[in-house]
Amino acid sequence: MSSTDDAAQASAEETKRKFREALDRKKQRAQGGEDHLDSTGSVRQTQGKAPTQRQFRRKSGG
Repeated sequence: MSSTDDAAQASAEETKRKFREALDRKKQRAQGGEDHLDSTGSVRQTQGKAPTQRQFRRKSGG
């Protein structure tokens, strides 16, 4: 039974190692940007008039 316990423990250690490596890769990617200065978002102006303003008109009586 000792060999199965060793195999299970080795498998668990291998899994932990893979998760640690994946977490390290994720952290490196998260630190890659420079405070959102390198982003190219679609929003250019955060405030101001809409490009086309709607006009609401009453129907003429008739």
